[in-house]
Formats: sequence, C-alpha cells, structure tokens
Amino acid sequence: MIRVLLADDQDLVRIGLRALVESEDDLSVVGEAADGLAAVEAARRERPDVVLMDVRMPGVDGIEATRRIVGDPALAGTRVIVLTTFELDEYVFDALRHGASGFLTKDTRPVDLLRAIRLVAEGEALLSPSVTRRVVREFATRPARVPRPHPRLGSLTDREREVVALVGEGLSNAEIADRLVVSPATARTHVSRAMVKLGARDRAQLVVFAYQSGLVVS
Repeated sequence: MIRVLLADDQDLVRIGLRALVESEDDLSVVGEAADGLAAVEAARRERPDVVLMDVRMPGVDGIEATRRIVGDPALAGTRVIVLTTFELDEYVFDALRHGASGFLTKDTRPVDLLRAIRLVAEGEALLSPSVTRRVVREFATRPARVPRPHPRLGSLTDREREVVALVGEGLSNAEIADRLVVSPATARTHVSRAMVKLGARDRAQLVVFAYQSGLVVS
C-alpha cells in the first residue's frame, strides 16, 4: 500500500484528491494539511511514501515545506510531488532544487496523477522534457552563475560523469544507451551508481546536480 499525504489550502481540492487516491486499491490517504507547516508536521507524524504538495499556501509555502521534508533524515523514504495551478518557471526550478521528485499542474489528468504517485513511490522521478528545458532556461538566463561542483563529483568515473550530463539534458536510459552505444541495462547501472555516489534521491536531483556542477553547458 502506497501511503499518500495531501497538502493544499483548498478544501475542495483535498476532497477531490482524496476521492481519486482512495479509489485505487494500492493507494491510501494517511493525512491532510492546509498549510506548509502542517504538512511538515503531518509528514513527520505519518511518514507517508508520497506527499502531494501545493505551492501557494498560507504561512510556510509548499517549496519551503518540501525543503524541510526532504532535509529531514527521518523522512528519507518520503517523496514529494509539487502541484500548482500554473506551470511557472520559478516554481519548477525551486521545487526541484529543494528536493521535489516531480512537478505537476493541477489540470493533470487523473490517470496521469495516479501513475505519477506510483512512479515516485518506486523511486523514479517525474522529469519530463518540458521540465528539463525549464531547468536549462533557469541556468541559461543567469549569465553570472558560477558552477558549484558537487563535493562528491570526483568520485564519478568518466563514463558516469558523461551519463550524468546526458541525464541533465533530459535523456531517458534508453536514449542514453543509444547515444553511448551500450545496452539499456548498462545505462541504467551507470545512472544508479552515479545517484548513489552523489547522494541523489532520484533522477530529478541528478539533473539539478548536473547543471550546478557545470557538467551541462546551458
């Protein structure tokens, strides 16, 4: 059973999300919160697998709540999907930078939202090409940005650095395999090893690390 926490300041939105989530046999809502601080407290209390996190909430917003949840060692197994009404660039980047495993707009189809919950619960990341392009644009539009290499970047092999750069470009494991002329299993192994070495929770963080470390030229 995948345990889900709902964080949104609108009662009707939470009611709709609860009805959708609990219509599935393998999903269960373990708590609700109407603001960011309550979401953090509920996450620490319930230890959900996935948090559906609204951005605009009173007091502590969803981005800061995400940062607190992801930064809590006791919640290492909790993943956050950020939901918002508008697909705004600054929300996309801030959500990913603070550890969100995915970013969806509230007009996402129900079937896609349910799929997203399951993917993130399994440790995957919701990182569509459009989101990757937003990360690219975030870095490209700040010319004075100085790369901040990940402290463990030196532990990567040359091939792993190459793979992380390709992940940063938005390539899937299959596309990485084609680019490097290796098997999909080999590409997946390189990605997994790089994530472990860099301490990345998921593929979304790997993309942010790639840009912050200067492995991808915007």
